[in-house]
Order: sequence, then C-alpha cells, then structure tokens
Amino acid sequence: MTNPTASSGRWPHYTLVLLSIVYVFNFIDRQILVILQESIKADMGLSDSQLGLMTGFTFAIFYVSAGIPIARWADRSNRRNIVSWAIAIWSGMTALSGLAQNFWQMLLARIGVGIGEAGGSPPAHSMISDIYPAHQRGTALAFYTAAIYVGIMVGYLVGGWVDQHYGWRIAFFVVGIPGLFVALLVRYTITEPPRGQHDSAPVGDSVSLRETLNTLKSMRSFVFLAVGSGLASFSSYGSGNFMPSFLFRSHGMEPADIGILLAFGAGIGGGIGAFFAGWLADRIGKDNKRWYAWIACAGQILAIPLGLMALYSNNMTLIAIGIGGTTFFGIWYLGPVLAMAQTLVKPNMRAMTSAILFFILNLIGLGGGPLVAGVMSDLLASTYGAESLRYSLTVMAFSSLLAAACFWMGSKYLVDDLKKQHS
Repeated sequence: MTNPTASSGRWPHYTLVLLSIVYVFNFIDRQILVILQESIKADMGLSDSQLGLMTGFTFAIFYVSAGIPIARWADRSNRRNIVSWAIAIWSGMTALSGLAQNFWQMLLARIGVGIGEAGGSPPAHSMISDIYPAHQRGTALAFYTAAIYVGIMVGYLVGGWVDQHYGWRIAFFVVGIPGLFVALLVRYTITEPPRGQHDSAPVGDSVSLRETLNTLKSMRSFVFLAVGSGLASFSSYGSGNFMPSFLFRSHGMEPADIGILLAFGAGIGGGIGAFFAGWLADRIGKDNKRWYAWIACAGQILAIPLGLMALYSNNMTLIAIGIGGTTFFGIWYLGPVLAMAQTLVKPNMRAMTSAILFFILNLIGLGGGPLVAGVMSDLLASTYGAESLRYSLTVMAFSSLLAAACFWMGSKYLVDDLKKQHS
C-alpha cells in the first residue's frame, strides 16, 4: 500500500495496526471458549447443543442486536472512543467467564462478551475506510481481517496449553486481562480521522437506520453479498467451533496438541488467505469490480474438498493441510465483501452498513452454524456415537456451495449498483 495522505490523521498505518490488534483480542476472547469447551463440558456436564448455544446462537443474538445501535452512534460520534470502551467491556467479561460455576453463569458472561464485541468492528471499518482511498481499501480491510486468524491462532495456542497445565478457568483470565491495557492504547494513542476525506461524494448529514436499510435493500449486489457472507460464515463457524471437539473425540488428541495443530493450520492458513484475497481483489479488480465477488465465490468452492480431507483422513499431516487449506480459501470472501460494502455507500453510512452486514453474517453464521452442527451431532450420536461430529461437520462443509451461488449472483449487479452510488 502507498502512504495515505497526511490528512488521514496521525500515523495512519499505526492506526490500522492498532485497530487490527484490537481485532486480534476480539477473536481471542470470542474463540477461547472453543478450545476450552471439552474441559468445560466435562466439568459442567453439558451437551453439544448447549455448547452450540454458548459458542454461537446466544452470543450472536446479543452481538448483532447491540451492533446496530452502536454503529448508529459511531456514524455520529467519536469512533475511537467507542472502540476503546468496547474492548474494555469484552475483555472484562472474558476474565469473568473464568468464575462461572454453571451453564447459565457462563452463558451470561458470554452475552457480556458479545455486547462488548458489537462495538469493535463497525467503527473500525468506518475509520479504516476514511484513512485509505477506495483503491486501497480491499488491502487495508484484508489486513484488518487477517487479525481474525492471528486471534484464533493465539487463542488456540494459549488456551490449549493453559487448559492442559492450569485448567480452563485460568485460561480466561490470561487472555481477558491484557485487553484492558489495549483499550488504553486505543484511547490515548490514536486520533479520529476526518470522515469521507478520500471520497468524491459529500459526507452529508447523519442518516437514519431506515434510510440506510432502504439504500442497501435497493442494491441487489449488497443483498446477495451479505447473505453469501452469512452462509460462508455458517459453514466456517459450524465446522471451526467443533473442530477441537472432533480432534479430541475422533483422534484422541490432547488440548495442547489440538491448540498447536489448529493455531498453525487454521491460524496461519486463514491469516494468509484473508490478506491474499483482499490484495488480489484490489490488484485485478481495478477495472472490473465484479472480481471482488468472483474471488469470494471461488474461495467457497475450493474450500470444500480440503475440508472433507480434514474430516476423513487418518493422517495427521493431511488433516493439518486440510484444515489450513479450507481456512485459507474459506475466508476469501470477507476482505473483498467488506471493501465493496464500504464503497457502495456514502461515508455517513459506513459504520451502519458494516453493522448491518455483520448482523446478517453473524445471525446466519455464528448464530446458526455452531447450533445446527451441535444439534445434528446430538441427533446422530445414537447411530454413530463419538463419530457423530464427523458427519455433522460434513453437512456444514457442503453449505459453502450456497454461499458460492450468492456471491456469483451478487457479481451480476455489482457494477450497476456502484454506478448508482457515484452518480
């Protein structure tokens, strides 16, 4: 990326890096429960359906519900301060998760994490889109998106090791408390960038939720890209949240070993895939923006055979390659879709647009994926026993085909919708 103009605010690349670190902690604290869930299940006597509720549906409902009003707030006020408060809240609630004594207490703590995390991404997307011009947004937002997998990698490594040696409760404290210090860095070391400084369209006055929704509904490309993102997330969350349990039950792996395998498989594969897709979209999509949707479509198709290899191979090397490969391709949608969502709307709608996109993405994906995977596993347990997860996750892998179809349909309308916005 070339340097943005000096008017981007103080140290623009520093702002991008620090916001990405915030996103790292977002996914450490969101996914830490996934690597710890077998120990928590044994300690509290939980079912796979309850695990799916904790890691997915209940978290997602509060996450997406809080995201809309927070994004509305972010489009009218200081986004930096919102991000700072958000990471402080979710980090504190993560630490409190270590004190939970039963399912309901853990569920309440995770609801607190979800509400805090709702204030992280929409303001950050809006800030990044104001720091970087349109032709660099795919790369900048892909860099930010890659933080998901850094967070997953750290969460798996630290969570698995601490769980095995000190117990799952200590793991929550270890990953939760440092986020409070990052909140202070956000508040006191970065500045709020001017809105719309790289856009030809005027910023305009603050707009209502109804106006933003009407604008987005009128763009068929956004509708297909958003639903496709939800279906892609449905597959990845459903498979990813139960992959540690699958490795434990079907292959007898210990938590620390599972953490290492997933950290270097899913973590590195996903991080490289996220950045590569955004960079590629910016590079080949300069003259034809449909490439942003086509890249997302291709990733979903290419992820399926590698996911099946991870589920049906007994060779640990092939399993690791399968996990890394399916994560590498499976995340190809997020950076390009975020870039197009931010480019389709005016600057005063960007935080709200991100919140609406994440509402759809997380309600379908995070809300539905783990819950459906867990319920299917429980239903199949009477027939397949400990192997029920293998067949449940197979269904999740093939749901990527629906996501690919949506991205392909979105590409058909993308150019015309972009012309409308800039007319």
